[in-house]
Amino acid sequence: MSAPRMTLELRRLSQPLRLAPGLAALALCLSGCGAGNILDKFASKDDTFKEEPADKLYNEGLYLMNQSKDPKAASKKFEEVDRQHPYSDWARKSLLMSAYAFYNAGDYDSCIGAATRYVTLHPGSADAAYAQYLIAASHYDQIPDISRDQGRTEKAIAALQEVVRKYPTSEYATSAKAKLEGARDQLAGREMAVGRYYMEKRDYTAAINRFKAVVTQYQTTRHVEEALARLTEAYMAIGIIGEAQTAAAVLGHNFPDSKWYKDAYALVKSGGVEPSENKGSYISKAFKKLGLG
Repeated sequence: MSAPRMTLELRRLSQPLRLAPGLAALALCLSGCGAGNILDKFASKDDTFKEEPADKLYNEGLYLMNQSKDPKAASKKFEEVDRQHPYSDWARKSLLMSAYAFYNAGDYDSCIGAATRYVTLHPGSADAAYAQYLIAASHYDQIPDISRDQGRTEKAIAALQEVVRKYPTSEYATSAKAKLEGARDQLAGREMAVGRYYMEKRDYTAAINRFKAVVTQYQTTRHVEEALARLTEAYMAIGIIGEAQTAAAVLGHNFPDSKWYKDAYALVKSGGVEPSENKGSYISKAFKKLGLG
């Protein structure tokens, strides 16, 4: 998915991390390292630092991130903290900040790598939920068009589910659930596109399998109404009238004002029958599970 889609989310996403710059500012005061010292260091052309204080490197990274708006350069500073001071508390903070910097730079694979390392090394940290969310968001931002392979979408769903499972009471779980719906809608859209292709080829059995997947796996997406109508059409075409009647009946029961129901109703009527639900059908059972039947 394109970067603009995440603009509003990024604003919210960055809010928890604004505490880090605040804490870093306090660290600056305590360590005696002012903004002038940072700027002087940036003015130097010698980038070969050895055992530079962790707080200096960290605060330089924050400056590059927040003031210079250079997340790539910031990530290098945060990585340097981890390299020079791997067992310090600054390294822990820097690892999370480097993941965030990579995310803002659009380097999603590096973000996933850094955030995964953070979760592995610091699973009990208060910021572990945010690190897990960064992993999920990085996958989510790379969801491709429905015409392409949806492997990245499946990874996004798995990562988002991990956020909800591990951190159900966190603020990130709420956002993850919303993204889950978007990702599931994408997979449903892919199934619908392939199903329509088979319908055009009059390969009704293959089409039914695709629409069936939408009805049984993605009932809460916006594609389910069309999927039920398409199932009505496909079953009528191959003479399985009972399933066509059930698809139309379930569609009418759950979406009575849908334009797709009007089409499905007209179709079964043209075959001399009425919409009628078979409670034993997989279509009926799929909606019963959600309490929609």
